[in-house]
Amino acid sequence: MHVEDLLRLESLDLELLWGEEQQLVREITGVTATDLEDPTRFLRPGEVVLSGLVWWSPGNGTEKVSRFVSALATAGAAALLAGEETHGGVPDELTRSCRENGIALLAVPSRTNFRAITEAVYLRQWGDLSRRPTSHRYALPENVRAELSDLVRAGAEPDVLLDRALAHLGAPDCYVLTPTGRTVARTPKAPALPARRARELLRRAPDGLTLRIDTDSSPYDGWHLHLVDAAAVPPRLLHETADVFADHRYGRDRAGGETRRRAGELVRLIDAPGTDPAALRGALAACGLAHEGPFRVVTAATHPETDQGAAADALAEVLRHTPGRPFALGWLPHGEVAAVVRAVPELPDDIGELWTVAHACAPHVPLHGGVGAQVATADGLNSSLIGARYALAAARSRAPEGARLGFVEELTTLEGLLAGIPADVRAAYHDRVLGPLADDDNASSRMLRETLECFLAHNGSWARTAEALHLHVNTVHYRVQRIEVLTGRDLLRLEHKLDLYAALRCR
Repeated sequence: MHVEDLLRLESLDLELLWGEEQQLVREITGVTATDLEDPTRFLRPGEVVLSGLVWWSPGNGTEKVSRFVSALATAGAAALLAGEETHGGVPDELTRSCRENGIALLAVPSRTNFRAITEAVYLRQWGDLSRRPTSHRYALPENVRAELSDLVRAGAEPDVLLDRALAHLGAPDCYVLTPTGRTVARTPKAPALPARRARELLRRAPDGLTLRIDTDSSPYDGWHLHLVDAAAVPPRLLHETADVFADHRYGRDRAGGETRRRAGELVRLIDAPGTDPAALRGALAACGLAHEGPFRVVTAATHPETDQGAAADALAEVLRHTPGRPFALGWLPHGEVAAVVRAVPELPDDIGELWTVAHACAPHVPLHGGVGAQVATADGLNSSLIGARYALAAARSRAPEGARLGFVEELTTLEGLLAGIPADVRAAYHDRVLGPLADDDNASSRMLRETLECFLAHNGSWARTAEALHLHVNTVHYRVQRIEVLTGRDLLRLEHKLDLYAALRCR
């Protein structure tokens, strides 16, 4: 099937916004639906990309458009099918960028469902299945569908569902994978996949086929059905299998309400110092956690002003990479996300790397986390939570627009300690202690502040400060005296030096 064939399908009602003969005759190898700003790792050569343009916004989307279309070109995408529903049309800058990068651009009207396009591509790609001279229907047999429905209602594990769905085809190698590379399920003969390899397969697997399972998941915990040999399973059957997993996921998420309620009760108890030990033990047991540790508390956050549901999904996804490590994740009263984790023997060594991988699923959204100290008993969970909050604040301070997972053990320097203090408190301390020296608009104040920084950096040595600033030592003496007068601090006293040093680091 070629790109121009999509335009001939009247049922889809697609409109060509840009594309020359060279682009329109490109062969389509598959379909990927995405609203990631940088979808490179999920694309394979020859795919058409469906996007609702949720990542774009008027007025500040030029750079995002360029990055998005460049990613399509780099991955070798055959065409971009842009939905009109979100913005009422396709932005002109997207058309320009597609023309510059040689990517065919088709507009998808709001009345056309993305799934209809996906099915049209695969049905045309594999032929009209209903007219094939074959002895079976190339879809889930009736008895298999009935069995799968019963298994979904009974809450069967994903491995069981995948095995039963494909057993009559010889159980070809097939996986259910998350964007971070975690294996949710695999057929019995399929080899185990390291997370890094799974991410590579999702990003680019020339001989395989990846189908997104349609659920209301976040970018961090979506499920993808990956078939290693694209010819091993008819596309209609694979779509039906994906629908089974969508139903399973919906039921699992709905049934998880009680689990989330219990976890929320647990984190609220550890947030209150002096909680009754018996109540705490009961809450741990209700969440499936042992009474004794060791434990750690981990917190997570995205934008402070936004809903923290995405942060909860990201944290849960990272923690699920170690199946034998139980945890309970809930919300604190002010919207914070916290998880109590059994740290046996420790948190995984690659948790920092996994945090970065999770952030890559939605790179335009900052993702911060904090890990509290390991505690031996439930009584120490409150202190671990306090440390986790502080480590989270420090992580946010050090990488406000990126991703960082902070550990309370990293707070071994004054700068590390100050990073966890709220920004408005740091600013107030900076202005209060430095006084007139904090005035950035005054050249004299900036000069004295530079002298103070140099003087403290050289351990109060007049001579080395003078040499570093290319000044006479008497000039340094004069400036230091001015600093002492303006700040009310005596630079011969250690505690006053520390006050000023901390104030400088609170900028």
